[in-house]
Amino acid sequence: MNAFVLRNLKTIEMIGVLMRIFSFSLVSWLGPASPFMFVWFFNTIDAVMLTWCARLKRDSAYTLLNGFWILVGVVGMWRATQGAH
Repeated sequence: MNAFVLRNLKTIEMIGVLMRIFSFSLVSWLGPASPFMFVWFFNTIDAVMLTWCARLKRDSAYTLLNGFWILVGVVGMWRATQGAH
């Protein structure tokens, strides 16, 4: 898998960045009417993609930043399920 990611690094990074822009734009536009579970799930997937790319590039700052976003996404999904009860 790492070889595939390295061969397609710029494309995967661009998709991850566009996913993040889309998810935060959705929350900005829809506010409380946002599909929060979808947004958190989508944001966590892009964080995994961007963390993987940063790790392969040995970019510790972006590995840490995007790793943090994975944690934020997991907490966000957990909180979204708690609000559903």
